[in-house]
Amino acid sequence: MSLMPKNRSSTMNDALKQTLDQHRLSRLTRFSPEQIQLLMDASELGTGALAFALLPLAEAKAQVPISDFAVGAIAIGGSGHWYLGANVEFVGVPLHQSVHAEQAAIGHAALFDEQYIERVVVSASPCGHCRQFMHELNQDDLLLVWPEHHFMLNELLPHAFGPADLQQTYGLLNHPTANLTASSQSAPEHKPDALTLAAWDHACASYAPYSHNRAGVALLLNDGQICPGRYLENAAFNPSLGPLHLALSQLYLQSYTTADIKRAVLVEARAEAQQAAHAALLLGQLCAVPLETLVLAREE
Repeated sequence: MSLMPKNRSSTMNDALKQTLDQHRLSRLTRFSPEQIQLLMDASELGTGALAFALLPLAEAKAQVPISDFAVGAIAIGGSGHWYLGANVEFVGVPLHQSVHAEQAAIGHAALFDEQYIERVVVSASPCGHCRQFMHELNQDDLLLVWPEHHFMLNELLPHAFGPADLQQTYGLLNHPTANLTASSQSAPEHKPDALTLAAWDHACASYAPYSHNRAGVALLLNDGQICPGRYLENAAFNPSLGPLHLALSQLYLQSYTTADIKRAVLVEARAEAQQAAHAALLLGQLCAVPLETLVLAREE
């Protein structure tokens, strides 16, 4: 089964385009195993070629007002689901606030509780930041594929520093969840509403083995949809993906804009590292919606 596209310039062939349109799949950002099989049958493309053919759908979601360099990625999960991701840049804030396409795709998979990533297909060579982020999956067999190239992650990141160096036996997607409770200092006066509970759930499912700053975000949109995000930490710290950043990448993947945000809630555990201040600054740069926050007791 070939991993390479037969012809990069003609990857999105007519049969594939027609099938996407006919079955209303062209706006999807997550494909089920059944949908992937349907597209393979219609286009007569193998798994690898189909992934390259779908990359333009991911690239089209990129928000790149600074670099003008769109990157698309697809994380292929062990469940058979395919998750799209694209890079996101924010005007008016430091460049390190950007979300890389590989982060967006793997974060997308995390939101659906995917346990394992078989391969990541990307439209450009993964940078060192992304290689370090993907190393947090703590997998020995992650395959990375981009035009004309395919490598195992450990080939691209030899002698890597990761979870094992900090005595972590699990990784980004297969970690235990938490049961966070409200701290006495910030216990809500009333029962939390549905949006706060959604952010709370994602805080419990977040990955923060080094800081213990479990954190989740829920963005309520004007049409009633909710875009969630959860914190995904990294042993090297800087490639960590903030919960608001992941929620915003989902916002853009689903073709919304920050003008569609009606409410925003952050729920996080009390720890030495905190999300609220910087998340509020980022959101304030993007829209006038205030960030509502709830601090929970630290996980024991």
